[in-house]
Amino acid sequence: MNLLVNIDHVATLRNARGEGYPDPIEAAEVCEKAGASGIVFHLRGDRRHIRDEDVYRLKESVRGTLDFEMAASDEMIDICTDIAPHLCTLVPEGREELTTEGGLKMKSVIDDYKNRVFPKLKETNIEISLFLDPNPEDIELAAELGADAIELHTGTFANADPQKRRHELTRLRKGAKLINELGMKVNAGHGLNLDNLPDLLETVPHLHDVSIGHALISKSVYWGLEKTVKAYLEIMEDYA
Repeated sequence: MNLLVNIDHVATLRNARGEGYPDPIEAAEVCEKAGASGIVFHLRGDRRHIRDEDVYRLKESVRGTLDFEMAASDEMIDICTDIAPHLCTLVPEGREELTTEGGLKMKSVIDDYKNRVFPKLKETNIEISLFLDPNPEDIELAAELGADAIELHTGTFANADPQKRRHELTRLRKGAKLINELGMKVNAGHGLNLDNLPDLLETVPHLHDVSIGHALISKSVYWGLEKTVKAYLEIMEDYA
């Protein structure tokens, strides 16, 4: 099981003042030195945090897994195939959303993905992951497309009240089992933090990459980035 750190909000802080710091590439280096297996970034259409120049610098500096989160636009596909990260995670993207809100609805995108998106990405060695809620129908359609991995959207679980959280964990567990049975990697991310991560790891099997960003970067304001990354790794080691 691998920890991938999303460094988007280091760029958010940099962009707030336009001073050039803190540098998300330096943050990525600290995370990897602390033991993270790789780095996640989301290049959005409005460039609200990560910028094009960051993408190319990350490609040069990251030694572990580099996960490019993106909408399936022609612009993003061209940038992705140019830098050739290890992993491309396709996510829904709304202009007004504060963060990614839920997984892809496969019935609404499958024709476009089959005819336009996957043929372009399959010309490369980039692994393709789809960001999905733990719905069996969506997972099965992803397998039909030939996805290499599914990143399970854990935000609903993370934001649920205690009574509903067990239900969401059950959905995630069943989703992970189905993904594994269909021959795809099981990744997970969104809304995870030091408090809810143990419940996820205890319940959901076959996890390969766990992506954590906002909570980790926020805690690092108080603890420092190295200590915070190691705190997450200590939790994950208990469930390895």
